[in-house]
Amino acid sequence: MGRVNQDDLRAAVGSGLLSEAQAASLLALADSRRGARENLAPGDEPFELFKGFNEIFIVIGLLILTSGWMAFTAVDLAGSLGGYQQKAVYSSIAGAAVLWLLSEYFIRRRRMVAPAIALSLLWAGNAGTGFTAHFSQPFMIAQNDFSSLPLPVAAATATIAMFWMRFRVPFAMALIALGVFAVALLSGAIRAGTPAGISDLFLLSASGPFAWITLAVGCCVFAVAMVFDLSDPHRVTRRSAQGFWLHVVAAPALVNTIALSLLDSGTSNSNFLLFAVLVLFALIAIIIDRRSFLIAAIGYSVTLAGTVFNGEGTAVTILALGVFLVALGAFWSRIRAVLLTPLSGVLPLDRLPPSH
Repeated sequence: MGRVNQDDLRAAVGSGLLSEAQAASLLALADSRRGARENLAPGDEPFELFKGFNEIFIVIGLLILTSGWMAFTAVDLAGSLGGYQQKAVYSSIAGAAVLWLLSEYFIRRRRMVAPAIALSLLWAGNAGTGFTAHFSQPFMIAQNDFSSLPLPVAAATATIAMFWMRFRVPFAMALIALGVFAVALLSGAIRAGTPAGISDLFLLSASGPFAWITLAVGCCVFAVAMVFDLSDPHRVTRRSAQGFWLHVVAAPALVNTIALSLLDSGTSNSNFLLFAVLVLFALIAIIIDRRSFLIAAIGYSVTLAGTVFNGEGTAVTILALGVFLVALGAFWSRIRAVLLTPLSGVLPLDRLPPSH
């Protein structure tokens, strides 16, 4: 089937078949569907944070506007003798109205990428502030009693989901996943106490359910990411971008729970097992054609391994991972083609990105 180009659209406008506004809208839709994939090399993974410097300009303006709003609200609350919670809630409601109107213009109408990410973050922060002010109990939190926090965090996550349903910002899916992760961890903290440190979130040997919660949430997020990926195998719609950000959240939760638990085991072959596990996850990333899944996982593993654990074995493992990633980046497409050939009768290759 032939493709309609700009000359065809001009001819349609000249013949009266389309108006200029309709032709412009059709061209914008086609550009949006092609997205970042059009100018990529075969087998590459689309990724887009902004389309031009004007978007960065707008994001800076949004951040300055937010800073001014926060300063104004802080001054107003500081001058209050009472009712600060109610004023914080009213401020959050007003902020939500402004953010929604800005999103209607910059996301729905202008289809900007960087402002969409910034507005998603601002919406999440505003919702979290408002619900926390209304539902949480500051005195209980000061005594390490977090039983009042799951409700506001869950409510904020629900409003982020509402924001996503309206504007379909891919980055908002990552915020939703992080919100679910936070609610699950807070619920675990209520029953088992506060984790001793960040390593407890990933070490299966640590006391408390936090590492198991991390692993379970990671599996669920990965499953949702694959639903988006399988619905868009050629990576040309926003469903692919939704999957991208979900993989960024799922990968650290899945890989680091296993990787850091192996490093902490202290056995003589723990580093070998760690490398074997990461190779397994690398094979999964290659098959589903998601570099984001692998780099998020290994990058976070290297960061935590270098800060939480010490020793020559860990250093050697990190060095080997670096070599491994460079080799994968150089021969990704070839390795993927070799892997997919024997799997043609096992996996639904028609729903995975084609190999080149």
